[in-house]
Amino acid sequence: MGSAKQQSAISNLLNLLQEWDKGNKAVRKNILLDFISQNVNKTGPELEQEFAEAASLFLTRLTASLRLTYMIGTCLNEQLQAITIFLSASSGHKFLAEFLEVGGVLTVLEIIALKQVKEDDKAEALRLLLNIANAGRKYKELICESYGIRAVAECLAKSKSEETQECARLLLETLARGNPKYETQAYKGLIALLPCSSPKAQQMAAQTLRIVQKIVGTANPSIVEPVLNLLKTLHLEVQYEAIELIKDLMNYEVQTNLLKGLVQLLRPAREDTRARPEILDDPGVPALNTPLPVYVQQAAAAKTIGILARDMTEIAEKLIQLRSVHNILYCMGNQDNADSQRQASISQEYLCRTFPIVDDHVRDAMGEALYDIFMANPESLYVNMNAIQADVLRSNKVNIPGTEELPE
Repeated sequence: MGSAKQQSAISNLLNLLQEWDKGNKAVRKNILLDFISQNVNKTGPELEQEFAEAASLFLTRLTASLRLTYMIGTCLNEQLQAITIFLSASSGHKFLAEFLEVGGVLTVLEIIALKQVKEDDKAEALRLLLNIANAGRKYKELICESYGIRAVAECLAKSKSEETQECARLLLETLARGNPKYETQAYKGLIALLPCSSPKAQQMAAQTLRIVQKIVGTANPSIVEPVLNLLKTLHLEVQYEAIELIKDLMNYEVQTNLLKGLVQLLRPAREDTRARPEILDDPGVPALNTPLPVYVQQAAAAKTIGILARDMTEIAEKLIQLRSVHNILYCMGNQDNADSQRQASISQEYLCRTFPIVDDHVRDAMGEALYDIFMANPESLYVNMNAIQADVLRSNKVNIPGTEELPE
């Protein structure tokens, strides 16, 4: 016969299980809240001791209840928290194995994909998955094999809660670390997030790509277009992360394609500059001064070119070879977008002061009078020049010897 303490623990366990089995929603919620408050951060052996070496009996009920009720949301948050206590318990791999055996990962992935599930419940489900992923490489692979990267990426893209988005972002980063079999899939999943409609998701994806890029070690060509398209955003935090990612990508094989793309963005296609949303022409709505996305992108490209040229001399030289001087002058003459003019002037001034050959060609293209105004204060050039001078800049024929022809 066991000790009195053991007998008491067994009796308490039997009473708890009976109360759970017969209890309604309110009773079960109270049981869950009591369990959570009393057992956070306990180890596996401590949980076993609490449940008279039969903690698995309670965990089995939790997982069965989760699978039966997650679609209607009954005590969903509390159930996920309680299961997480078991799965995160030190020396509690037994509980993790039991949860996985009953298809726990698939259930939780279904939870984060359901539209009707609350955002805080999805965040809790993601934290549970993060605990599984942190248990080791084989567990990361199991989540990935269950199409977890796609589910988590979609959750990040569609979520309206920053807490949920941050949990999803952290899980994607974790799945890419120490997981060579699926690191490339995680990397491509992040690239696929860049065109999504959520600015916060775009920011997080670009931010996490900077980390995962170093893990993968090679840049996928498919990253070029979506990264350049991020420069259209009106959200400065997204634009900042895009520029930082472009700076990092200068160390990879997509460098030339990115530079060519930036230079080409300085001269938007005519059809793009005419594309105005119909709502802006509706006489029934107030006049809006929001610039066209293509002009936002043009200004951001000019800014990025200036940053890259200042950071790396070899990049500056490569930009000159790609006819950036010609296109920057065109951008400086774009009187439809003052920000593009200002950013282009700043970049051009740096190139003129750093490379004498650029300075000579720019002086010839501008003429002495406009050149003097430009060099005196590049940032205010767009204010001080007239329409004829702007037209001279747009129609410049600068062609430095040895430069590459780009499509107009």
